[in-house]
Amino acid sequence: MSQWFETKVKYDKTMLETGAMKSVTEAFLVDALSFTEAEARIIKEMEPYTSGDLTVTVVRKVRLEDVIYHEGGDRWYKVKINMITIDEKTGAEKRSASFSLVQASEFKLALDYFLEAMKSVLFDFEIVNITEMPYIDVFSENLSGAAAKEE
Repeated sequence: MSQWFETKVKYDKTMLETGAMKSVTEAFLVDALSFTEAEARIIKEMEPYTSGDLTVTVVRKVRLEDVIYHEGGDRWYKVKINMITIDEKTGAEKRSASFSLVQASEFKLALDYFLEAMKSVLFDFEIVNITEMPYIDVFSENLSGAAAKEE
């Protein structure tokens, strides 16, 4: 079963405004089976777009239950919810955190897309927060980053 990994990659990037080369570190999300596979996959995805040194500086697991792609979105928002269930023994409400990633062009659309995706769930939930993430792209095992954006 695949997991999500945040990766940070350091490489030389041509700046559009000036045409100058600048060393940058950018964050990407990768769907992989292990840390090793995540590192290999981000290198494979980035190599065609870079020249010179390409260094993976961070690979860490990220807990996500779902990634909601939306055409035209150029930003990524992490949505934290509390799933609300009732403990059968005590009758008390129990809250369990869950995280999703939503692609959208602005905060309001991220909220709208998330709520639309959650219409079919069979549990109560409350949105705890929505945070814009610094991810440049998300690479899924089944879809490349570019294909995911077109889905």
